[in-house]
Amino acid sequence: SVVVWSVCAAMDPSWKRLFVPGRVCLFGEHSDWAGGFRRSNPEIEKGATIVVGTNQGLHANVRKHPTKLVFTSTTDKGERKGPFSIDMRKKDLLAAAQQGDFFSYIAGVAYRIMINHQVTGLEIDNFHTDLPLEKGLSSSAAVCVLVARAFNVIYDLKLTIRGEMEYAYQGEILTPSKCGRMDQGCAYGMRPILMTYDGDNLDVEELQLSGPPLHYVLVDLQGSKSTTEILRGLQDGFPTATTDVHRGVHALLGAINLDITRRACKIFRSGAADAAEQLGLLMTEAQAEFDRYAQPACPSQLTMPLLHKLLTYPAIQGLIYGGKGVGSQGDGTAQLLCRSEAAQDEVIRIVSGELSMPCLRLSLTSGRQIRQAIITAAGPGSRNYPASKAVKPELFPIIDADGFAKPVVLLHVEALLAAGVTNIYIVVQPEDKPSFERLFKEPLSAANHQRLGRSAQEYEKLIMEFSERVHFVVQNQQEGFGHAVFAAREAMENEPFILVLGDHLYSSTAANGHSCLRQLLEAYKATQQNIIGLQRTPLDSVSRFGAATGVWRRNAPDDAGPNPDDLLEVSQIVEKPSREDAKATLTVDGLGDDEFLTMFGLYILSPKIFDHLQYSIENNVRIGGVYQFTPALEQLRKDEGVLGCVVHGQRFDIRDPESYAQAFLTFPKVQAATAVLRTSTAESQELPPATPLPGTP
Repeated sequence: SVVVWSVCAAMDPSWKRLFVPGRVCLFGEHSDWAGGFRRSNPEIEKGATIVVGTNQGLHANVRKHPTKLVFTSTTDKGERKGPFSIDMRKKDLLAAAQQGDFFSYIAGVAYRIMINHQVTGLEIDNFHTDLPLEKGLSSSAAVCVLVARAFNVIYDLKLTIRGEMEYAYQGEILTPSKCGRMDQGCAYGMRPILMTYDGDNLDVEELQLSGPPLHYVLVDLQGSKSTTEILRGLQDGFPTATTDVHRGVHALLGAINLDITRRACKIFRSGAADAAEQLGLLMTEAQAEFDRYAQPACPSQLTMPLLHKLLTYPAIQGLIYGGKGVGSQGDGTAQLLCRSEAAQDEVIRIVSGELSMPCLRLSLTSGRQIRQAIITAAGPGSRNYPASKAVKPELFPIIDADGFAKPVVLLHVEALLAAGVTNIYIVVQPEDKPSFERLFKEPLSAANHQRLGRSAQEYEKLIMEFSERVHFVVQNQQEGFGHAVFAAREAMENEPFILVLGDHLYSSTAANGHSCLRQLLEAYKATQQNIIGLQRTPLDSVSRFGAATGVWRRNAPDDAGPNPDDLLEVSQIVEKPSREDAKATLTVDGLGDDEFLTMFGLYILSPKIFDHLQYSIENNVRIGGVYQFTPALEQLRKDEGVLGCVVHGQRFDIRDPESYAQAFLTFPKVQAATAVLRTSTAESQELPPATPLPGTP
């Protein structure tokens, strides 16, 4: 029933979908509140923590309510609780916050929001929770951030992530909970951050990871702990230390912690091949220091027999570099840093099987991982009239290399999932949504399924597996490409994302067999900047596309360039320039006299693009009667910079009948050829091939 409800809610445009992860403190636990005591004792050292979000968290649908705050929750065991409901009156919210139960967190944040903003009410349905509760992963902070973010999204409060964090923290401290400021770091998602605490001042710095991936296992120790008792014991000596135990805790959470976190930041950023080994040794050192100085302050909770049993368990010693406790410590949750991804799998098998301790996987990679993608599929398709009356161009069939006739949008979904994207949002018109849902959400009838061959039945099963990753955003009015992209703003959760034109098809011609999308992802991984795909275009066609100019970023100082892998530092982006304007302002060094760079139709962008799209919409800035995308892209270039990646590939505009016919005839052959290239190149250069889709051979 929960699944059915969430699907129904997602179909109602008044509901917005949100996700907030838990958080893991990799280093520096307890120093957040300790650094806060600098308000009254400046001799206390600053606090510092390194925090990262988990893959697991709280999934919710939210919408406006006229008068009440309504919250329905789902535990990590699947148990539904609520709905809890209260009138949106300040005195009632404050009283509820001070009660000390689960609903206190929700009421506390709502109270803080209501003091400063004109809001009426909010309905939140936390329809799924895959974050273990009360295990040191800040599930209560995740709830508070969820409430702050829900108000921000529904009422367009224009809060930054820091603003959401602040409201979440201020709301939680209204409750009897003695949380520190670290917990709300989950607002940053899967981005590792360094948080520094100096009295009431909080600094947040994103850590740009370099080097090989880091593979952690988070272990539920299946024990019990009292965070309240731990805090009472550790805080007994603050703000002024009067005993040796107090002075030891001050040293632990002060100078010792600052030294460890600074060394950890240096390792994270170093890109060293042995970074994981160095971090593992540092984790072991940090745990030893915690045991030495914190245990005497609260021996009943911080002796931690289950934690130390795990950390010294013989069967995993050759598989991990190190480990330590999580959160407030105690026998709640532990973190282990594994020697490899294969070791991570083996540790999970051993710990969950032999010790009966449930495990979660956490892997950190260099740079931000792109989790989200938008496919626009809300265009009119007028150039394919009258076929587009019956079938959207995004659903036109293409014969793939495996012999299946696949709708164009399905080819995009396959490519995005193979690239590691976890959530794909397709922007559609209201009347077209049922057609896309039939493809991705509705299985064939039993009778029709039986008529399929075995391979087709397997592929049908695979499409249904895709359904968990594919979501729909409805664009109620056709107001242009920029308007369609903007419709998916909330779904992107303030993260960088991939943008794909659903009515185009991309086919790689790269010598190494890398797909068009992979070429952009490699450029993004190397630079962590906005990336736009570009293609060489003759002067006669330049007026059909957005175009760009700039200077080449050389791979080496002595490059004569441009080289095939050089990126363009874009200095100007223009929407569909005339021939005269292109020749006057858009020439690029190294291209032919009548050759220019135009948009290929693939983008990797920061969420800042939505601010510029919003400005155009709110101020009715139109081109040709609609909200175009290119002006917002040009503003993003001015704000953050944009790099252009010349894609080795071919783009087919499915809206154009001749281009579609060409794609239908040539796409299968090109795909088959690049599949061979991908395999042979990976073998000869020891490059990893593209991630296989689940269920494929």
